[in-house]
Amino acid sequence: MTEDVKVGSYCYPVSAGSLKKGSYAILKGFPCIVESITISKTGKHGHAKAKIIGTHIFNGKKYDGIETTSHNIDVPNVDRVEYQLTDIRDGYVSLMDGEGKLREDLKVPEGELGEKIKELFEDGEDINIVVLSAMGHDQIMEYKIEKN
Repeated sequence: MTEDVKVGSYCYPVSAGSLKKGSYAILKGFPCIVESITISKTGKHGHAKAKIIGTHIFNGKKYDGIETTSHNIDVPNVDRVEYQLTDIRDGYVSLMDGEGKLREDLKVPEGELGEKIKELFEDGEDINIVVLSAMGHDQIMEYKIEKN
């Protein structure tokens, strides 16, 4: 995902002064979770500033921004959906939502997360997959072993 994504259709405005730690914000064009926010005192031009530091929700990279507290900042629409893993084939997962609809467009994540999901699936575990969606991007973020 790059900065040239059309931000407007994927987010909504919120006053920069109302952001809190743990909320979401678009920083440098990327969807981030706010790690810290520092509000400065009103300056000689009459406006307090918010310094916002956040982490990209998909890759963990840090971004920051400064905005007047009374101005709006974009906040991404973020969805977190849990699916049941039904199959892994050719590097892709087959997922089923609560209504029985299948989704087969997501790749098995690279690295430790993907290896663990494959291992548990091969061992016959019932696994739920958590998918995070923001700004037109969907990514597998975690798994949960279903308790019988």
